[in-house]
Amino acid sequence: MSILEDQIRELEDELQRTPYNKATSKHIGRIKAKIARLRDEAVARAMKAGGGGEGYSVKKSGDATAVLVGFPSTGKSTLLNQLTGTQSAVAAYNFTTLSVVPGALEHKGAKIQILDIPGLVAGAAMGKGRGKEVIGVVRSADIIILLVDVYNGQHVDVLIKELYDAGIRINVLKPDITIKKTSHGGIRLSAVGTLNLDIGEVRSILAESKMMNAEVLVRGGATQDDLIDAIQGNRIYVPAFIAVNKVDLADKETYLEIEHDISARFDTSPLMISAVSGYHMEELKDTIYDCLGFIRVYLKPHGEEADLEEPLIIRKGGNVHDICTKLHRDFVQRFRYARIWGRSVKHPGQRVGLTHKMRDGDLLTIIIEH
Repeated sequence: MSILEDQIRELEDELQRTPYNKATSKHIGRIKAKIARLRDEAVARAMKAGGGGEGYSVKKSGDATAVLVGFPSTGKSTLLNQLTGTQSAVAAYNFTTLSVVPGALEHKGAKIQILDIPGLVAGAAMGKGRGKEVIGVVRSADIIILLVDVYNGQHVDVLIKELYDAGIRINVLKPDITIKKTSHGGIRLSAVGTLNLDIGEVRSILAESKMMNAEVLVRGGATQDDLIDAIQGNRIYVPAFIAVNKVDLADKETYLEIEHDISARFDTSPLMISAVSGYHMEELKDTIYDCLGFIRVYLKPHGEEADLEEPLIIRKGGNVHDICTKLHRDFVQRFRYARIWGRSVKHPGQRVGLTHKMRDGDLLTIIIEH
């Protein structure tokens, strides 16, 4: 174990021993900020150490990318084969997958890239067990599928901790926090909405990053951890869900026990599947699609009928600019205006610009310069 890891472990132990109350809140905030700083330093060193393995640089393709994250031998390769038909090496021993294997899933008109990566192990965030390369791939994904087998439900905790330590936040919105360094005036805190932090906690946390003068604006509330994440500035916010594999090997009692346990501890129902038998595969595909937040946009060529058979698939929150980029690299430069029929406009055929956000089911006509 490195000196940095020793320091982190000591601080985490101190954090566990310190009861949270008004008197200790500033001290706790400072410890958390120091742990975050040291952990980022340790992760950065792990990322720089050594070279990347062959197969870890994967070009993203399709409408979105999903990554299978699990311990070795949880059935990721078998699941990839079941979902996409890709032939990833499958064997009953650890570390069968030595590089990233991509596959393509087509579902409800969407083309989704599925990545099978080497199994995550405890300490991956610090570079152990190909952690450097694995974490790098996970950070670039649009969705994470946390895969455990029916006899190892406790692995969910380890997976979530490794992702958290690597700066990956799952199923939470990015906090709306703005920190502007100033030359004088100390720390000034403004908030829109209810704030659970006081100025003393904010000063203590910022001091750990050598920030003594700054304007901090928080919209919509924030915790100490949210503020620390905003200071570090390198966090990734990704949707995720839990899938429990190999349920065909378990009796009904074990099946129900792990399903109930995960539901109770993580406030979400896991998807119970079998990659070997194909059990709940269609439900898994639907969950991937829904979790990615896809919407369908129908293209209507100028003066013609709309193509209602093959919609264009984009992510929720996408705008006209995103669609133009997807259709042709020159469309943005040649764009004049667009017309939309659907729920995103006030009246049919409304004229809009590149920044207009689309909604599911919209019809779109793009007018470009010829």
